[in-house]
Amino acid sequence: MQLFVNDLTVIDFSYLCSNRGVVGESWIVDVLLAGDLNAESMVLDFGIVKKQIKAIIDESVDHKLVLPTRNSDLTISQSARAEHLFVDFAIADKAIYLQSPAQAFAQIDTDEITEESVTRYLEVVIKQQLPENVQGISLTLRAEQIDGAFYHYTHGLKKHDGNCQRIAHGHRSKITILENGNRSKELEDNWANRWQDIYLASETDRIESDQVELSQSAKSNLTPDHQFFSYYAPQGRFDIAVPTNILEVVDCDSTVELLADYIARQIKKTKQDSQIQVVAYEGVGKGAIANA
Repeated sequence: MQLFVNDLTVIDFSYLCSNRGVVGESWIVDVLLAGDLNAESMVLDFGIVKKQIKAIIDESVDHKLVLPTRNSDLTISQSARAEHLFVDFAIADKAIYLQSPAQAFAQIDTDEITEESVTRYLEVVIKQQLPENVQGISLTLRAEQIDGAFYHYTHGLKKHDGNCQRIAHGHRSKITILENGNRSKELEDNWANRWQDIYLASETDRIESDQVELSQSAKSNLTPDHQFFSYYAPQGRFDIAVPTNILEVVDCDSTVELLADYIARQIKKTKQDSQIQVVAYEGVGKGAIANA
């Protein structure tokens, strides 16, 4: 007997890619369970599927930086801070270096993060926590179908009590921009190109190079193009070094509300006589609207 739940959850995370650098992503999760009927004549109660399996997925990947541990560009080492890790991703012109609490990372035994590799990882983790009558689990991870412009961004929210505080998690987000009430494909495409695989940092989190906490190897490989950001949050200390070519520093926190306002304000500078409305998304099916 098989049981399915479509659109079980959305995982918002970032991952390291040797070609693209740090990539924000949002995947919708469908689940299919196979097994014998239990004493309640069910494979598994829908309530358990929606709560327990969703919780396992969220704990394993959601709002984390996913690391391909077999990738030759990646080095993971223990920080001097308890339960913190250094992560060095030394790729050509997109090298990124971090320190974060260990819980901010998901380590997957693969050389490349793909829908397939994350699916295999999650299926193993979930199967270990299912009742004996459930013999099989199959996940489908899929990106939202977007008819229009979208971008991938990575960020962190130091004021957030939950997992959004992690300095390198992200989203794949669509954007709608109206100029004087009419949708502007030109403006939407401009921002999709501007924020393609971007890291968004807040100016208030900027620090100097001598203040950043990174591995010794990272410090020896930093370039003049790297900029540095750090903050303390409830889960621990977060540090990141990002090269300028994959970075935009905003004059606000990077909540979706303030990012929508930031985009609207930037557009307004060159279109002072126009009414601008920005509908910015944070992953799938949620976002904020700002007017300027």
